[in-house]
Amino acid sequence: MADTILSQDHGQWVEVTLNRPEKLNSFNDQMHLALRDCLEQAIKDQKRAILLTGAGRGFCAGQDLGDRDPSKMDGAPDLSKTLNNFYNPLVRLLQNADLPIVCAVNGVAAGAGANLAMACDIVLAADTAKFIQSFANVGLVPDAGGTWNLTRLLGPARAKALAMTGEPISASQAADWGMIWKAIAADDLMSEAHALTEKLANGPTFGLARIKKAINAAATNNFDEQLDLEAQYQKSCGASADYAEGVNAFLNKRKPEFSGQ
Repeated sequence: MADTILSQDHGQWVEVTLNRPEKLNSFNDQMHLALRDCLEQAIKDQKRAILLTGAGRGFCAGQDLGDRDPSKMDGAPDLSKTLNNFYNPLVRLLQNADLPIVCAVNGVAAGAGANLAMACDIVLAADTAKFIQSFANVGLVPDAGGTWNLTRLLGPARAKALAMTGEPISASQAADWGMIWKAIAADDLMSEAHALTEKLANGPTFGLARIKKAINAAATNNFDEQLDLEAQYQKSCGASADYAEGVNAFLNKRKPEFSGQ
């Protein structure tokens, strides 16, 4: 695996680290492909959770603009190719993976880096971290699902203001607004992220995957469609080994041992 991405196996789960700290973990093509390969391998290996974080003082500064500089190219770049070939497959993979994905934002998350974090299921951030929709500063629109996630999480008024001004917001403000789960003291971030990912990986991941899918679907389903989806997922969960184990453990007053099946 390319050294732009680091992977550490924790048994039931894997820790994935963006590793271009000298560039604030901004994406080049190599890093994109390495991250996708790493995530797909974790899914293939039937890992039960993934933790995503960044090396150094930043989480991710988005796209490395040095690779998309019009002054060094013959004609204008087609940025839709960057999205269709790299960012869109990545955020679709994060949203559609049948396992919980935790993101530990250890520093600045800017541009597509902020939107990469929001594509994960549970986001923890160091209280020193900032989120910046920096696209407008270079004449672009938020991508990597940014316009969808910002609007869904914050509402159109805040989404437009953040996208149009490029104004940074702190981790604590992001948590207060419901953009992320928690802001945590920087020294405690990784220990809490590890504990959370471990807990999820040892949990009833058959049901957790369907919680993820149901909540994602709620953004576009109407009420009746969502009720039908809940019934469908509850049927499959009720037939799962995890449900049988959970009920047995509850009735016998013991800790459950879930298999994710």
